[in-house]
Amino acid sequence: MILLNSIPIAKRLRVNEAIRSPKILLVEGSDVVGEMTTDEGLKRAKEKGLDLVEVSPMSSPPVCKIMDFGTYLYNQKKKDKKQKKAHKQTETKTIRLSIRTGLHDMEVKAKQARKFLDNRSILKVVIIFKGREMAHGDLGYAKMDEFFKMLEDVATIEQNPKRQGYQMTMILNPIK
Repeated sequence: MILLNSIPIAKRLRVNEAIRSPKILLVEGSDVVGEMTTDEGLKRAKEKGLDLVEVSPMSSPPVCKIMDFGTYLYNQKKKDKKQKKAHKQTETKTIRLSIRTGLHDMEVKAKQARKFLDNRSILKVVIIFKGREMAHGDLGYAKMDEFFKMLEDVATIEQNPKRQGYQMTMILNPIK
């Protein structure tokens, strides 16, 4: 069942005998036929082998359309699936470093960061300062710069390295 606005479409649209209103405004294709009773609308729909679907229940009188409801649901499912596929939530991934992180470890973390960026995730790089390292903020900036140089072909800096207490953060975005 398809969900739109957290209510399934099948529950929102009334079809055929489920239409409660005594009078309706009938639409066939793109032509407005006019106002008539629900029974007359149902009769017209049955003659064509189609369904009478209430498309605008809040208007006065409710607007009903003659269509193949099964085909409509199928097309709606396809459209929703395509829309959901196109709308991927971007995640924020975090890579933690230290000013003592060695070159090989940096390369391994850069390889993992490259995977995150290839998957269109935002990357947050964090350096944690411990004890006396707090006095060496310049080493943290140098480490961030070195790490970014490993990734500059796949990332852009959204937020430059910024010091906040015992940590320094930098945010990278994937190149579009």
